[in-house]
Amino acid sequence: MPELHDLSAIEQREELRRGNVSPVELVEHYLDRIARLDAGLGAFVEVTARAARDRARALQEHEPRGALWGLPLGDKDLVPRAGVPTRYGSLLHRDLVPSETGDQAAVLDEAGGVSLGKTNTPEFGMTGYTESLIAPPARDPWSPGAGAGGSSGGAATAVAAGLLPLAPASDAGGSIRIPAATTGLVGIKPSRGRIAFASGLDSAGGLAVAGPIARTVADAALLLDVQVAGRPYSFATGAGPVRSFSRAVQEGAASARVGVTTVSPWDDDEDIRLDAGMRDAVDVAARLLSDAGAGVDAFDWRPRGYAEMFTSLWRMSAARMTLTDTELALVQPITAWLVREGRRLSGREVLDTLAAASAFERRTISDFAPFDAVLTPALAEPARPVGWFDPEDAARNFAQQVRYAPYSSFVNVAGLPALVVPVMTDGTGHPVCVQLIGRPGGEGTIIALAAELERRSGRMPTPPVWNR
Repeated sequence: MPELHDLSAIEQREELRRGNVSPVELVEHYLDRIARLDAGLGAFVEVTARAARDRARALQEHEPRGALWGLPLGDKDLVPRAGVPTRYGSLLHRDLVPSETGDQAAVLDEAGGVSLGKTNTPEFGMTGYTESLIAPPARDPWSPGAGAGGSSGGAATAVAAGLLPLAPASDAGGSIRIPAATTGLVGIKPSRGRIAFASGLDSAGGLAVAGPIARTVADAALLLDVQVAGRPYSFATGAGPVRSFSRAVQEGAASARVGVTTVSPWDDDEDIRLDAGMRDAVDVAARLLSDAGAGVDAFDWRPRGYAEMFTSLWRMSAARMTLTDTELALVQPITAWLVREGRRLSGREVLDTLAAASAFERRTISDFAPFDAVLTPALAEPARPVGWFDPEDAARNFAQQVRYAPYSSFVNVAGLPALVVPVMTDGTGHPVCVQLIGRPGGEGTIIALAAELERRSGRMPTPPVWNR
């Protein structure tokens, strides 16, 4: 007989609504798993067991209401929740307890979710791996000697290990897709402007958006629906009327045209070496989509001038943090380097960088326009060992991150929707993901394609920790 965590999030929701399990029982199930298993995984930096139990009891006193009613979730430790330590992965905020709850958490509460605590993130969410000075690293449940990626590493670890059914996350340069791909999950980065409370429109370069991490495409679409519907738009946006992305799961791939490339915009400036398994996953996905009736074609994409532009853009993003020289001495070398390098940029350099980013966005959208979706590798390399990213030499650290995940950040610059989905397993049984990139506002199409891949590639295995 399956355990509760063996069920998908949608199946767990149905069990709750039928009364076969109560919110309290489901919360207790996951709190027990966290207590037993998380010490060696690093998914959570704060577990709010008492608040979760109180919340679950309050929910079950009333009829089910909300798309997430009774489902356990975790807040990424960049998202404030009133009365709960929110450390942003940094020693600078180790004693910070917000008095107000941010929209990213409030929206999930309003949909009936139950927060079990804070999921692990690197310092200020600035890196594609999750190793901070205030918590143990987030680890890949398949191979705990390896990291889970970042910056939503804790969220991915929790979902992959069965400590949560699904999790909210955020992505400014790959922070949803990198950890989801590292741990063999589904992760969706929506279009710029799609989610009102985390649209990207008020972040440096328009990079940072919110999105879901889940085990199945349908579960991820469910959480994306909640996030999109959670708040009215506060910026002028062409995102269009809200549609149900959950319905897109059943739409199929027969009429889609898919472009395939293994080119990354870093290729001319960094030594990008695509792992054979990552290349095989692209070939598998292309074949499965072709079998489903999609038109699949390789295309010659030749981006130019990306590396210098994005490096400046990321430094600009870091430079917005109001850290004093004393505080910079307390943060990790990669954070301090990014902040200092960003502050060295002149006003002219900032304006030139923003102009270059806008030009890259236009070129990329134009290059991808013949296709309904573009298929790429999700990562260039498998999960990296904990401690592999240089803790002292920040410039080398940045280059290592680029070589690990060169297919992520450019999607944020272009403002396009993208997702990662597993399509095969490697020799160790670890799921291997690919990335699908959509047109502006094209989340529904890539969700439909990912669901088709999921159906055709079959149910992915779970890591050894799953059955403990």
